[in-house]
Amino acid sequence: MPPSVADNFIMLKPQSAWPDPSRDKVELVNSMQAAVLKVPGNNYEFTQPIQMRFNELLSGVRSDVAVKVFGDDMETMNSTAMEIAEVLEKVPGAADVKVEQITGLPMMTIQIDREKTARLGVNVGDVQEAIAIAVGGREAGVLFQGDRRFDIIVRLPERLRNDMAAMELLPIHLPMDEAGGQSRRAYLQLGDVATFDVAPGPNQISREDGKRRVVVTVNVRGRDIGSFVAEAEQKIQQRVKVPVGYWTTWGGTFEQLQSAAKRLQIVVPVALLLVFMLLFAMFNNVKDGLLVFTGVPFALTGGILALWLRDIPLSISAGVGFIALSGVAVLNGLVMIACIRSLREEGRSLDVAIHEGALTRLRPVLMTALVASLGFIPMAIATGTGAEVQRPLATVVIGGILSSTALTLLVLPILYRLAHRKDEEEDGSEDASSKPKVQQA
Repeated sequence: MPPSVADNFIMLKPQSAWPDPSRDKVELVNSMQAAVLKVPGNNYEFTQPIQMRFNELLSGVRSDVAVKVFGDDMETMNSTAMEIAEVLEKVPGAADVKVEQITGLPMMTIQIDREKTARLGVNVGDVQEAIAIAVGGREAGVLFQGDRRFDIIVRLPERLRNDMAAMELLPIHLPMDEAGGQSRRAYLQLGDVATFDVAPGPNQISREDGKRRVVVTVNVRGRDIGSFVAEAEQKIQQRVKVPVGYWTTWGGTFEQLQSAAKRLQIVVPVALLLVFMLLFAMFNNVKDGLLVFTGVPFALTGGILALWLRDIPLSISAGVGFIALSGVAVLNGLVMIACIRSLREEGRSLDVAIHEGALTRLRPVLMTALVASLGFIPMAIATGTGAEVQRPLATVVIGGILSSTALTLLVLPILYRLAHRKDEEEDGSEDASSKPKVQQA
């Protein structure tokens, strides 16, 4: 962390103890942000402590999204980063947009005049050594306390180190002068052979994979990170011209979102394939396995509709909810199809078996759906810590269970009738052929 950055923690009282309990945390953060913006010269970013540390450990930045500018020249990278920040501020959902501060740290520069030192016979190394001792210190001895030892460092006090007038009076010894058979040492002041200046210097130089970088950070509020990055990336490509030899990458939480999405692209098909294989192993019939598997698209329809009604973006937690939902949706169809097959084996006709099976399994299917849905309601309406992860998952499961249950009870019997009507015709023809023929005399 550079010397110009500090973390301040604000401990909030319970919301019931606020002067206006009807205000939520977002409104409180917006009002605090409007208040601190009146203080010039500072940049502020509001976040949760655990979220900030988590983002920093994962991606090296503290915000939701980061645009990293790589190159060689710090001024060129900083100017490019400022252009990117101006574009990001105009993207809907952007908050706390700021450029990593790489300059602005006051630094005292001491420029030694080599011509004067040469005329006076002073070694430049001696001048540098005197400055180093005055500012950085030099070991003058060792202090022992029992079995512990401490180095004794001697240097100027801080008030003199920060005072250019005092530093100009720093004595620099001249070569020994042997006059009148006696040796004496003469001194000159540091200000006689050096000039002082205080100018802004580099605040920090960050590197990643061995290359210098400048980071533009932004938090996303009121929309999903994926759509924000897609829109921001398009606008940056249109309005910001990155110099030759410089390039940009995206980081922050979005980087983890991309890696998680790639893993889900493998996990979801594998999970669905395993579900179908288990169904085939149970029924030993591809047709019935596919009929039960139709509960999955029924459930996906309800989950997507529930997300749309609640205006919740598709996220990683929602994807995990879809995986869990596929198992519950298949269970409802499995219960009904197994009952219908059992009735068919007992000798009932196709229509009778479907009618009795649907009525018999109506109560178990409804009880399973209601128990699962009611259990996820607290997560769906959560507002505390972790609610941003719980709400999408619970919303997907509740919406998917309701839709899959309704469609399983109404549509699945019809699909079973359509898929097995030929079996009934074959059974009817076999029965007719097995009856003995009666001839009349």
